[in-house]
Amino acid sequence: MTNIYQPTPANLDLAAQAIKDGKLVSFPTDTVYGLGADVYNSSAVANIFKAKERPLFDPLISHIADIDFLKEYVETDDRAVALAKHFWPGPLTFVLKRKDNNPAVDLACAGLPSLAVRMPNHPVALELIRKSGVPIVAPSANRFKTISPTTAQHVRDSVGEKVDMILEGGPCRMGVETTIIDLTTPHIVILRAGGMAKEELEEFTGEKVYLSHDNPDMPKAPGQLLKHYAPRMPLRINVKEEDVGKDEFFIGFGNVSDAQLNLSPKGDLCEAAANLFAYMREAEKHTEYKGIAMSPIPETGLGLAICRQIAMIFGGRIWVDPTYTCGARFIFAHPIGLGLP
Repeated sequence: MTNIYQPTPANLDLAAQAIKDGKLVSFPTDTVYGLGADVYNSSAVANIFKAKERPLFDPLISHIADIDFLKEYVETDDRAVALAKHFWPGPLTFVLKRKDNNPAVDLACAGLPSLAVRMPNHPVALELIRKSGVPIVAPSANRFKTISPTTAQHVRDSVGEKVDMILEGGPCRMGVETTIIDLTTPHIVILRAGGMAKEELEEFTGEKVYLSHDNPDMPKAPGQLLKHYAPRMPLRINVKEEDVGKDEFFIGFGNVSDAQLNLSPKGDLCEAAANLFAYMREAEKHTEYKGIAMSPIPETGLGLAICRQIAMIFGGRIWVDPTYTCGARFIFAHPIGLGLP
């Protein structure tokens, strides 16, 4: 079980080095305790999903300590800069378009062309980010479908054996997660309600702020974002090596010999999750092929998350069959005509 460390300068140096080394560090923010990793380290980001036992991928929030990060890595305008200067640091997350040279890993962004970013209002969080020298991607430091942690002990009780360090920062002041707003559309849209009230945003901007279900600009609701990225060629999944067609680009997993790309030659599900988006993007560049074939992925642990990710990319889903009593049986549904078997 991981110890809880007081945020002394020496311990903050240790935590920052842990982030640089690709490890997971839990730290306090103004809202809840976060489970942090280097946004540029694909393996570290994949380990967040493993530690949280999260059954599917969602975009993660990058935490920064300097507004200049916005201009360097995302597309900004006067509205975004004004909102940042007024409300940051604070419980408000922006969704902005990533710049082409933004090195944030696809897994942290769920393969989307956008990036979720915020500046937490907590001295320990800000100092850790500064010392790390990188944006820290950090969802709440708890297992999926459990209550978000507002103390260091909550983190230790929930994911203590899966995190490398826990920094003490006292109870979180707010105890609710951030408000997420979409700034990629002409109107400001709240994608998730949280610590910043809609009325506060409207008072500052002098404009109507929309909720995700009443946005006139094709709203993006949580859980639907995954559909925004899908390869432009048909995809077949659970394809054995000997069944790959000559006109298919083969993405393997584990011990296969003839794959053009292998998600993880050693069968590591964390490595596979980290490579999934990048390899699908690479495969679709090879227009000499008519489709993509992908090796079977174990439907356990993070492997199930990968399978659900692929299903949701195409508007499908996976769920547990409640009528099956001889163990656990998963049902996979997908729309017709997308090249899936």
